[in-house]
Amino acid sequence: MTDDLRIRPLDAADEAEWRRLWTGYLAFYESEVAEDIYAETFRRITGDDGPFEPCGLIAERNGEAVGLVHYLFHRHCWRCENVCYLQDLYCDPQARGTGVGRALIEAVYARADAEGAPSVYWLTQDFNHRARKLYDRIGEATPFVKYQRPR
Repeated sequence: MTDDLRIRPLDAADEAEWRRLWTGYLAFYESEVAEDIYAETFRRITGDDGPFEPCGLIAERNGEAVGLVHYLFHRHCWRCENVCYLQDLYCDPQARGTGVGRALIEAVYARADAEGAPSVYWLTQDFNHRARKLYDRIGEATPFVKYQRPR
């Protein structure tokens, strides 16, 4: 069901739809960010501030925004090439199971290949069972456990 699906870079005209999709993503994870974070994140994604700023792609079906992905390239101490971190992936609930998530991940894979980044990685919460079914088909689970600085 991906024949009418288009994946393209986010641009300034996409702000309202990007905001709607990212708000849905944040709500799924029971999170919120302040308005200045929305504004700065969108500015970074659509700006041209350098190679290590986040990038964004939007998925459209029949001209309607149905998904987004944010990713960024960064240095790595265990290899000379940069690696790619897929930070946020979201599909509208009605678009889930239709190939949107897979197409967005594969688009990030293609961009990583074009940049010479041999590794693409991402995190998800263990309760995200539906997404993990896709991730198990398109990626490889690792044994790493995430830790972070307490607040």
